[in-house]
Amino acid sequence: MAEDRVLGDDRPADDPTFAELVAARAGDDRAGLSFEDRSWTWREVVAEARLRAGLVRDLRAGTPAGPGADPAPWHVGLFLENGPDHLFWLLGAALAGVAVVELNPTRRGAELARDIAHTDCGAVVTETARAALLDGPTDAPVLVVDTGEHAGRLARTAPLDGVPGADPATVFCLIFTSGTTSAPKAVLCSQGRLGRIAVQQAARRNLGRDDVFYVAMPMFHSNALMAGVAPAVATGGRLVLRRRFSASGFLPDVRRYGVTFFNYVGKPLSYILATPAKPDDADNPLRIAFGNEAAQRDIDAFTERFGCTVIDSYGSSEGEIRIGRVPGTPPGSLGVAEEGVIVADPETLRECPPAEFDEHGRLTNSGDAVGEIVDTRGAARFEGYYRNPEATAKRVRNGWVWSGDLAYRDADGYWYFAGRGDDWLRVDGENFAAAPLERLLARFDGFADVAVYAVPDERVGDQVMAAVTLAPGRRFDPSGFAAFLAGQPDLGTKQAPRYVRVMAELPRTPTNKVVKRSLRDAAWTTGDPVYVRRSGEFVRLEPSRTG
Repeated sequence: MAEDRVLGDDRPADDPTFAELVAARAGDDRAGLSFEDRSWTWREVVAEARLRAGLVRDLRAGTPAGPGADPAPWHVGLFLENGPDHLFWLLGAALAGVAVVELNPTRRGAELARDIAHTDCGAVVTETARAALLDGPTDAPVLVVDTGEHAGRLARTAPLDGVPGADPATVFCLIFTSGTTSAPKAVLCSQGRLGRIAVQQAARRNLGRDDVFYVAMPMFHSNALMAGVAPAVATGGRLVLRRRFSASGFLPDVRRYGVTFFNYVGKPLSYILATPAKPDDADNPLRIAFGNEAAQRDIDAFTERFGCTVIDSYGSSEGEIRIGRVPGTPPGSLGVAEEGVIVADPETLRECPPAEFDEHGRLTNSGDAVGEIVDTRGAARFEGYYRNPEATAKRVRNGWVWSGDLAYRDADGYWYFAGRGDDWLRVDGENFAAAPLERLLARFDGFADVAVYAVPDERVGDQVMAAVTLAPGRRFDPSGFAAFLAGQPDLGTKQAPRYVRVMAELPRTPTNKVVKRSLRDAAWTTGDPVYVRRSGEFVRLEPSRTG
C-alpha cells in the first residue's frame, strides 16, 4: 500500500521534530548511507551522529559566559563537501538541539568572515582542503574532520544518548539564500518545520523505505537538505551522497547504487542530457527526478531518455510557497498553486488579472498580469531571516509573504514564471518580464543557455540584452538569429534583443542560478563577443565601442 511505502513502523508521532525522525532510525539495521565505496546502516549513522552531538555538547559547554548572563547564541558552522561527515554533523546537531550554519564554500575572505560572524558560529567544522580558507575569517575553534587529532577527539567523546529534547520551535539550521539579487540572507529553519517537510515530501512523492535517494546537489543548499536528506531520514530509505555533481557519473551511479529518487535545482538535467545518449539509457531503476528551474525541453527529453517521472516545481529557500505541475499542465507552465497563493501588484496589493494572449500566443497584458508571487496565508509559516529584521519585514507585508519572484496566470489557473523581482524591463514605455522572453529565445537551436536582462537605453528606460551560450559545435549565426526572431509570431514588438553577448558559460551560483547582477554591471563592456541589432540585423561591436 502507498501508506506503507511512506514511513516505516518505527516512525515517530505525527508532526515530529527532525531530531525525532533521526532518533527513530537508531535501531534500524537497513542500509542508511552509501558514499563512494563505503556503506553504513541507519543504526551506524545515528551512532556517528550521537558522537557529534556529544562533541557539540562539550564544545558549547566550554564557551565562557559572563556571570548571570543569558547564554549567547552559539551555532556550528559547516564548511564541508558532501560526504559522511557532513551528514553526521547535520544529524548530530539536530540531536543536540544546536543550530548548524551551512556555509557557502564559494565565499572567501571578508565575505566568509561576515557570514560566520553574522550567524554566531561558535565553532566551524571543515576538512583539510578548506581549512586554510578559515585562517583569517574566524577566531572560533576550527575542527578539521579528516585528521588524526579529530579522530582522537571523537574517541574521547561520550555520545549524547536518550530521547532528543528539541522543541519544534528550536532552530535546526541557517541556510543562506543564493544571493543572485542581493547579499545572501540566512533563512531560519526550525526542527518542526524540517520534520514537517520531511514527512510531507515523502507522502507527496510516495517515497518509502525501499527508495534510494541520490544527493549530488551541494548540501549547503536547501534543495539537498529538504528534498533529499530529510525525506530519506523520514522514510528510512538509503541515502547516497556524491562529493560533487557529475553529469557523466550520473547514470553509472544510478545503476551502481540502485537510485530511485534524484533531487536537483537549475541545470543538472541539461548537463546530463548533454552526455552521449545510448540505446539502453532507460534501463535503470530511477523513478523520480524532483527539483525546480529546469527548462521544459529538458524535462521532456529527460523523461523520455531515462524512463522516469520528472517533477519540476516552484519553491523557495524560505519554503512557504509551492507551485507544482499536475496532469494537463501546459508546456512551460509551473503548474498550479496551493490555495491562498496569488500573483499580486506590490503597490496596490491587489491580485493581478489573468494573462491575455493574442492569436500567436503573445502575452498582451504583461503590465497588468505580471506580479509578485504572494502567499496570503503563509506569514505564520515563514520563520524569518537571522538577525535581519529589515529583510524579514520586506518579505512579510500586509500579513502576506512576498516571494520576490514574478509570475502570471492564465485563465485556467496555470502559472508561468516571469523572473526575479528585478527582472522587469521597460522598453519604449512598455513593461515586460524577462523569463517569458528567455523561454522564447531558448527555442533557437543554436543556443544552449539564455539569460535576459535590462541594460540602460541611451535616452530613457531600458534595452534588452541577452547573454547566451552556444550549443555544442555551433557558432553564433547573426543572420540566422535575426531570421529566427523575425519568424516568431509571439515575440513582442519591443522584445527583440538589442544586444547579444556570447559567453563560454553564464555566471552561476553553486546551485546553478544565473547571477544577473554581474551581467547587468558589465553590459556590453566585456571581452566576450557582443552583437548589436541595427536595422534588424546583428553586427559585432568593436571591443572599444561602448554602445
